[in-house]
Formats: sequence, structure tokens, C-alpha cells
Amino acid sequence: MKFSPAQLAQFRHGLLVWFDKRKRDLPWRRLRNAYATWISEIMLQQTRVAVAVPYFERFIGRFPTVQELANAPAEEVLRLWAGLGYYRRARNLQRAAQEIVAQHGGEFPRQHASALSLPGVGPYTAAAVLSIAYSQPMAVLDGNVARVLARLDAMRGDLRTPGHWRALQQRADALVADQTPGAWNQAMMELGATVCTPRLPSCEQCPLAKWCMARKLNITDKVPLKRTKPAPLKIKIAAAVLLDLRGRTLLVKSGLATNGLVRAGSKIAGMNKGTPDREISALFSNMWRFPSVPVRRNGRAELARHLREVFELDVNAAQFERLPDSRHAVTFRQITLTSFLLRIGDLPSLSDSMRPHLTQLSGFPISNATRKIARSAQRLIACGTSCKASGKEEWEGEIEDKYLTSKRPESHERGREGHVRFAHNSKIVPLRSEWLSRRKVR
Repeated sequence: MKFSPAQLAQFRHGLLVWFDKRKRDLPWRRLRNAYATWISEIMLQQTRVAVAVPYFERFIGRFPTVQELANAPAEEVLRLWAGLGYYRRARNLQRAAQEIVAQHGGEFPRQHASALSLPGVGPYTAAAVLSIAYSQPMAVLDGNVARVLARLDAMRGDLRTPGHWRALQQRADALVADQTPGAWNQAMMELGATVCTPRLPSCEQCPLAKWCMARKLNITDKVPLKRTKPAPLKIKIAAAVLLDLRGRTLLVKSGLATNGLVRAGSKIAGMNKGTPDREISALFSNMWRFPSVPVRRNGRAELARHLREVFELDVNAAQFERLPDSRHAVTFRQITLTSFLLRIGDLPSLSDSMRPHLTQLSGFPISNATRKIARSAQRLIACGTSCKASGKEEWEGEIEDKYLTSKRPESHERGREGHVRFAHNSKIVPLRSEWLSRRKVR
């Protein structure tokens, strides 16, 4: 639909008034600066607002300026990002911060070309930061905005095809409010996120309803066309949680993980990043993790062989205490984490590895997959023998591990309060109270 100048003014006014009344109170909107806007936009890629908010607050609290982000240890940046996923965003964020400090005087560049040259900054992020922070008349186009525009014009077909996406960008450019581009872009994104949702849009609450062709044609459930998702690839990984007499465990990174000893036949389906150890590391976001192997037939046997060949550990079947399987997803890959707790006298001492206490992993950059394995091990230790060998994801009772969850726990993990058995003397001792910071019964 083409607007006359009067209609366009009315269209813009209606959305901006709605946004002024209905906008969510978000921490980056309170700060109103380019640095906070940029951090929030990177976090919100592939991440819901409700999930991103506490991460943003912790991240900005630790790195309040671009200089502090640029100068921080890389592992500290990854540690604060841990749990958000897509860790390349965090790595690019710090690289971009370093370029901003070195080449742009510590200020996010105001020139569009300079913004696009920063690592991890594409057309959408550049337009968002420049319009919101610097009031430059540039229109953003993301999934939420594209859905709003497609329904306004009843655009059929796959919106992500190059032709459709170009047409949507042109439409967004024509509609952007030149005097208040930042508020306009946020209003369009807010409308798509809260009202013009993918399923069951709240058309009766939409300030643009009278302009919407999809609503007039009664096809809001058909526009935009739902994209066909790739069939999920199922992957099984076996991991070893080695535990010494002092409660320490072993974490490794890429390279050491297999020393090239994982056989070629164990290549992971759907991965093409090179050697199997690199593929395993990619599934753990190239961060610290437990020794792991892809499972072909027998996870326990293959893991035992891996521990013997790479870490020179002489382990036997009796030492493998089965942990409940965990589920994890990386894009279209559905991963089953089959893990085992092995209590040993001494941990191997190797380069590119570390031996932290099992209860203190939150101080290191680890992926959610590693967190899930660690929580399973902690629950087994907490339960004692009553939880052994279940091999299931269900547990009796409920505990929360404050070491492995953030201030906003993803969930309350199931487990039963118990004791720890130490292998060197078989003595049963009470589990330390801080391991069970809070008990909650369903």
C-alpha cells in the first residue's frame, strides 16, 4: 500500500504514540548511549529479550566502557557471556571493542561504512546503533520488522529470498520517521515482538491495524510464509567427569582433547570443521570442557579407549558411574550427552588443560553443555548411591546448585540431598551445606 503524505504522517504518529505508551522498560533504553545500544543489539541476536536482560546487566556492570571491554581477558568476556550461546558474538564483540579504541577514539563510529567494518557488525546492527544512538535516518530490518512489513503489504512467499528482502528494506527505508529514527525503529521492533507475533497476532491491539492488508484479507496466519527447517541431526557425545580425591576435575580445550587420536570413522554427522576433535570442540563452543568423544556404538568403551590413548589413564568398567543423559541443541543439531563420573587418585597433568574444583566451574568460560554435564555429576555426588546407574533425566526431589547457575537459574535441577563417598577410604561424609544452597519441593 502506498501512502499519501497525510496518510504517512498519520501512520507514523499512530505507531510512535503507541510506542511511547507501551514500550518495555529495558536497561539499555535507560542508558541511552551507543555502547549500551551496541552491546544490547549483539546480545539480542538469536536471543529473547527476557533472557538477554540479566546478561546485559552483568556484562555492563563488569565492562561499563568500551575501553574496559577491549582490555579485559578474553576468558573473562566468555565467562560473562556463558549461557547466551553463539559465542562468536562475544569474541567479535571484544575484537570490535579493540578496534573502536584503537581506530575510533573509543567511540562507536558514526559513519555507516566504518560501523560495517567492525567485526560482528552487519547492516542491521549498524542501522540500529546509528539510528538509536546518533539519530541517523536509517531503517532497521530484522525478523520482527520484516513480519510487520510483510503483513502490512500481504507479501507472500519466503521473506528471506534476496528479492523479497530487498523489497522489505526499501519499504522500511520509505517508512522510517526522519525526525525520530531511533524511536521509530524501536517501535517497529517492539510491535513485531509483542503484538504482531508469528502466531496469533493481537490485531485488536495493533496501532497499524487499519493499514494492514493481511488482516483485511484474513491471511495473518499465512503471512509470512513459514520457513522449512532443516531436519534435525542427532548426535551422541560421551564425556568423562574425572574427579580426584580433592574434588577437582579435568577440563580441556581443542587440540589436547584428542591429540589427533580420534579415528577418522568417528567424524560427526553434519560437521565439516575438519578433524573430529575440532568438531567436538565446536559443539562445546570452543570453550573449556570435559574429555569427550563422538559415540559410534558403545559410548563407555569408546570413552575408555580415549582416556587410555590420550590421557594415559588405565581405567576399567567398574570406575564408570553413569550420569543421567542430558539433551542439548546447537542450531539444528540435537545432542545427547552421555556422561560418566570417574573417581581417580590423580588427574593427568597436560598442557592446555586445567584442574578446577568441580563446584567452582562458574568462574570459567564453559558452555551450557558442559554446565549440564557438571550439574549431573554434582547431583550424583549429592545423592550418593541411591541415584547411581539410573541413566535417566528424571530425579527425585529437587536442589539448586548455586555454583553452576546464574542469578536467574535456567531451571531447578532434580536431585536428593545426601552425602559424598570418598573412594580412598569409602567413608560417608555429609555434603557441604553450600552445595545445596536452597531446597525446593514440587
